[in-house]
Amino acid sequence: MNENEWLAARFETDRARLRAVAYRVLGSMPEAEDAVQEAWLRVTRADAAAVENMSGWLTTVVARVSLNMLQSRKSRREDLVDAPDPDRAHHRETESADPEQEALLAESLGAAMFLILDTLTPAERLAFVLHDMFAVPFEEIAPIVDRTPAAARQLASRARRRFQRQGIVPDAAAATAHKSVPVPDESADAETSQAGKADFVHAFLTASREGDFEALLSILAPDIVVRADQAAVRMGMATGMGMATGAGLTEEIRGTDAVTRAFAKLSWAPVPALIDGSAGLAYVRDGVPHAVFRFDIADGLITDIDIRADLTGLDIIILS
Repeated sequence: MNENEWLAARFETDRARLRAVAYRVLGSMPEAEDAVQEAWLRVTRADAAAVENMSGWLTTVVARVSLNMLQSRKSRREDLVDAPDPDRAHHRETESADPEQEALLAESLGAAMFLILDTLTPAERLAFVLHDMFAVPFEEIAPIVDRTPAAARQLASRARRRFQRQGIVPDAAAATAHKSVPVPDESADAETSQAGKADFVHAFLTASREGDFEALLSILAPDIVVRADQAAVRMGMATGMGMATGAGLTEEIRGTDAVTRAFAKLSWAPVPALIDGSAGLAYVRDGVPHAVFRFDIADGLITDIDIRADLTGLDIIILS
C-alpha cells in the first residue's frame, strides 16, 4: 500500500466521525458531506506524513472548512436537498455511507438543539460543538477560531449557558474524538424536554398550515384551552384566526373540536421562536415580534396555548 492509499484508508476510518462534526456545526447533511469532501481535498494537498495525531488533525481540518462555510452562509438559509454534488464526487465513490445511521444521527440531535445552535455566532457554535460534544481541547480550538485558548473557552461557555437556560442537553452519542463523552440519560421524559416540545410545536404549526384536521386532533388534549390576551384579541391576530371578543381580560377557546376549527386551514405567519427559553411560535412583522404562542405539553398532548400580544417582560428569540 502506497502513501496515498494509506491516507485514503485512514481518512475513511474517520469519515463517519468527521461527518458528525460537520453536521453538528452546519446543521445540514448535504453541507456536511461537502465539508468532509473539501477536507479530503485539503488533506491530499498537505504533508500528512508529519502528522502525529491523525484523528485530531483531520478533525481540525474539517472544523476549519465547516467554520468557513458557516461564516459565508447567506443570512437567509436556502432550502437544501439531500443530493450529492456530481462535481465533488471524486472521493465519495469509495464511501460506504449508511442511510439508517445518518437518519439516527439527525434524529438524535432533535429539533430544539438545532434551534439553539442557530442562535449562536459561528465561533461560539464551533467552539461549543468541538469541545462539549467531541471533547476537543481549547488549545486546539483556539487557532481554528483565531482566539486564545481562554477566549475559546469563553465562546463555548456562552453557548453552554444558552443551552442550560433552555434545559437542553445536546446528544453526544456519536462523539468519539479524543476521549469518551457522557451520553444523556435516554430514560428522560421526551415530552417534557425542549426537544420534545419543539417537535410538538412544529407538528402543530405544520398541521395548521396544511389544514390537517386528523393531525391536529392527534396532538391536542380533549380539554385543551387556548387563551388570548386583550392585546391579541384587539389586533385580530393577523395570522388569520378569528377569535370572538367576549368580556373579560382574556378570550378562550375550549375543547379539541373548537380549537381544531379555529386553527386549521389558516394562512399561518408565525415562525419558530424561543419564549423565555421555551419552544413556541412568534408572529413577526418587519423583523419585530408582535405576538407569541406559548404551549404546555402533558401526557403526550398539547393542553394549553397561551397567545400574547403584550410582550412586556418576555425574552423572545426568533429562530426563523
